[in-house]
Amino acid sequence: MDLVLGIDVGTGSARAGLFTLDGQKKAAFVQKIQTWTPRAEYAQQSSENIWSSVCEATRRALAMLEEPYQVIGIGFDATCSLVVLDEQGHGLSIDLDGEPGQDVILWADHRAVEEAREINRGGHEVLRYVGGKISPEMETPKLLWLKRHLPEVYHQAGYFFDLPDFLTWRATGSQSRSACSTACKWTYLAHEKRWDEGYFRSVGLEELVADNFKRIGNDIRPLGGVLDLSLSDKAATEMGLLAGIPIGVSAIDAHAGGIGLFGLNTEGSLSDDQLERSISLICGTSSCHMAVSKEARFVPGVWGPYWNAMVPEMWLNEAGQSATGALIDFIISSHTFGSTLMQETKDAGTSIYALLNARIEKLESDRLPGTITAGLHVLPDFHGNRSPHADPDLTGMISGLTLSDTIDDLARLYLATVQGLAYGTKDIIEALNAQGYRIDTILATGGSTKNPVFLREHANATGCRILLPAEPDSVLLGAAVLGAVASGTYTDLRQAMARMSHAGDEILPTPRVAAYHAAKRNITHDMLSNQIIWRQQMRDVLEKESTP
Repeated sequence: MDLVLGIDVGTGSARAGLFTLDGQKKAAFVQKIQTWTPRAEYAQQSSENIWSSVCEATRRALAMLEEPYQVIGIGFDATCSLVVLDEQGHGLSIDLDGEPGQDVILWADHRAVEEAREINRGGHEVLRYVGGKISPEMETPKLLWLKRHLPEVYHQAGYFFDLPDFLTWRATGSQSRSACSTACKWTYLAHEKRWDEGYFRSVGLEELVADNFKRIGNDIRPLGGVLDLSLSDKAATEMGLLAGIPIGVSAIDAHAGGIGLFGLNTEGSLSDDQLERSISLICGTSSCHMAVSKEARFVPGVWGPYWNAMVPEMWLNEAGQSATGALIDFIISSHTFGSTLMQETKDAGTSIYALLNARIEKLESDRLPGTITAGLHVLPDFHGNRSPHADPDLTGMISGLTLSDTIDDLARLYLATVQGLAYGTKDIIEALNAQGYRIDTILATGGSTKNPVFLREHANATGCRILLPAEPDSVLLGAAVLGAVASGTYTDLRQAMARMSHAGDEILPTPRVAAYHAAKRNITHDMLSNQIIWRQQMRDVLEKESTP
């Protein structure tokens, strides 16, 4: 039995999945990874902990197979986190206090907000390809922070890797990088096949220009390609595999999800028209929204356009919400009845979402779905706004709180939070459609898609149909698709996507609640506008008080 191995490293775990060449999952295993948060806005990981978790997950998944098999290709994806290694490939601590082993600045880390602001004031040409503003979640602001706050580490570093490229390097020794990670998070101009030397010099990262950008990569390959080196003897032993297996160019985890999803809306082949009418929504701790087009589309507040960063020979626009699953969990856990419900879920052997959804269903018994939140509104930007406002300083807002503090109040607040997130997705779709997309279908995957209320509210708020995959773990499948192309089974990535992805359930919007959601969405826009006004008013006051 020929199988391909997909490796996915998310925010909290490493996963290994073994798939047949038509996309059927035969085995999978999840291994947790560790995160340190020594300060507010800081999030750090260990590349060694991540790699050992990858190996453990792979060995455990292989042990589940009951039939004879051979792994013929491997694909990796991971979060867009910064890995810092010395010239010998050993990790360098990125912790301000020098804690050993913590050599990864996680994607969600916002320590480089000031560096991002400074870069954005420069008006650099490359910023056109990140929606006009660079994010503190991207790598050059983090590199600039590292140079300023940990200069010895910055100058000692021999390699700066995006985490997906670290994994392929660790598996093979190849120093090649992915156009997916370098274009989307590092400002590599994939359509021109070059780094912008002037940009790095002007922002204060001139050292990276030396040796033809060796420390950040000078062999950049598009997705659907294969590395110049195969699985090494050492990595094969650690993973429980045979050496010599071909490995595909790596992807960011959300982009792997897009690869696993965009094949759904097809009949065995992928047309440009089908692609431009769909958006992939990968829902996890944060959410990513991916759209591809034949022409470059510059969408304010949306990252990209990036050439060859997901679907070959197509431009990618990438939007997102910085906190979705994490926000819903926060709203629940911080409420008075959050801990009570958590205990009930343990006693009942169910999930807290199922309990809250049941309360919502009871409250809605004589109303249209979703309309029990008429007086309760949530602006969900608790961790800033990634798209389409590109404002990391935005904060969350809740309007309509009372002194009542019951489980039903929590259920309404939870529902209003989900609706606020759905309006954010609607904002993103409208911004994309204003620049030429014709999106009417959401291809969705991730933990939140197991929640019927989350899906219902997103369909009703956006007016789009939602198509779910038959294989719910589309990110892991996307990594396996990369491995299948590397094996030579398919001629290109598009063919593999169409053959290995299969559609599952469909959720259609309810037209009767469209006006209700339009009104609530307008209120969230008012909340955002007022927050910006109030923020400036307070800044003005503080500036006056600080003036001698």
